[in-house]
Amino acid sequence: MEIFDFVELKIVDIIDIFLVAFLFYYLYKLVKGTVAINIFIGIVIIYVIYLLTEALNMRILSNIFGKFIGAGFFALIVVFQQEIRKFLLMVGSTNFSKRGIMKHLSFLKHDGMGTDTNVDAIISACEKMSAKHTGALIVIERNNSLDFVKHSGDHMNIEINQPIIESIFYKNSTLHDGAAIIEGNRIVATRAILPVSNERNIPLRFGLRHRAAIGVTEKTDAVALVVSEENGQISYMKNGEFVLYNDLEDLKKIINQDLS
Repeated sequence: MEIFDFVELKIVDIIDIFLVAFLFYYLYKLVKGTVAINIFIGIVIIYVIYLLTEALNMRILSNIFGKFIGAGFFALIVVFQQEIRKFLLMVGSTNFSKRGIMKHLSFLKHDGMGTDTNVDAIISACEKMSAKHTGALIVIERNNSLDFVKHSGDHMNIEINQPIIESIFYKNSTLHDGAAIIEGNRIVATRAILPVSNERNIPLRFGLRHRAAIGVTEKTDAVALVVSEENGQISYMKNGEFVLYNDLEDLKKIINQDLS
């Protein structure tokens, strides 16, 4: 009986460790590449110092850090409001199908394995449209479900390739208004209506496409590409922010890392 209890305890411990690691992995994914990552690291350092002062019985420092951590809990809700929202969205939209489970266990893969999304075709199409000043808005789904925007547009089920993307956003095409939604390696919706960001810090030179791209990446963990109709500039958005890149090869690398 004692042996059985020991084995059962060990199994529970393994599950506990796995779930904690899973939780911290997603917390890291949410804040990686944002200003919040520095705050996250600062909190971890303060908590480690607090544990050390507790272990060394340093009462004054322990009390100071203990009260700071206790009061800081409510401050964290404000500071990480956007990240908490995305985390809850991610949990609520988890797909427990075989494909969904493999997608959420993608951290078991090596970083260099990439994604099944044809990023080369997407970037090549954006490059062609940029040269012609053809406006485009492309949203790529990651973990959060984009059903709420897919259903606002026209249902599609087309494998990604450069000519298809260019034809969708051709100025005389009936599909060019709104966003194209990509899931995996397929275009699943066109003319989708996205939530527009109300952020006042967005420069006035950026139009509705950019605000829509920022809006959907604020509310979900999706990433978005915008080709400006005015100047042909290609913009990449993640976590409600513009992501800087050096050239198109660098952009491909960034997108592949974000989708892996």
